[in-house]
Amino acid sequence: MAHYRSVLITGASSGIGEALAHALAAAGVTLHLSGRDAARLHRVAEACRQRGATVAEQIIDVRDTAAMEAWIGGAGRLDLVVANAGIAAGSGRTDGERLASTRDILGTNIDGTLNTVLPAMEAMRTQPLGADGYRGRIAVIASIAAFVAIPGSPAYCASKAAIDTWTVASARAARTAGIGLTSVCPGYIRTPMTDRNRFPMPGLMEADKAAGIILRGIAAGKIRIAFPWWMAALARIGGLMPPRILGKLLPTPPGGDPT
Repeated sequence: MAHYRSVLITGASSGIGEALAHALAAAGVTLHLSGRDAARLHRVAEACRQRGATVAEQIIDVRDTAAMEAWIGGAGRLDLVVANAGIAAGSGRTDGERLASTRDILGTNIDGTLNTVLPAMEAMRTQPLGADGYRGRIAVIASIAAFVAIPGSPAYCASKAAIDTWTVASARAARTAGIGLTSVCPGYIRTPMTDRNRFPMPGLMEADKAAGIILRGIAAGKIRIAFPWWMAALARIGGLMPPRILGKLLPTPPGGDPT
């Protein structure tokens, strides 16, 4: 697995972000971690320091374009950036997303991702090539929900479809510039958010196992990592179904944000 000396992760205070921080923490590694909950972020940072890493904590709203540009631009060389911060309707709602939350979901999941990835790409373009042939790598945490329009989670599915499509479509040009772009599409991951769900979550996976899959895929230079594979395949099939039939098969929204 590739070794990264400087890593930046948004949404690092829980879930996949926290698991990735733990997996990457080691002596000689600098972690730039952001989140919205100061207490939880500090707990993650302290755990990473115990593993020998140097950690810089940042409370920041990923929707704030100027703040994100300043933070990322001031981080120095970055070997890996993970755009992980995201939200969903959550809490296992069975009546769909509240209309009032639509802009928050789209703004955080789309604008917040671009506010992470675009400054990171600009910074990495000026970095020398590493021994692996990359100036840097960027992973975008999307979701298997990107593959199917689930009736109960329109904004969540739309936001994840947008960032997955953008990442995959941008990957070839980025690679020409020496930057690795990877879209990560997990299924249900055990996080504080999914712990509140009150419906079956097939293929539920522990966050540390997901982190291992993600890091191996990034190191292999994959453009898209979708797991578990069988759930991704079913989602693809569902996405080809007529909306009326799909709506009858999936009456309950997932509400399971992998981040």
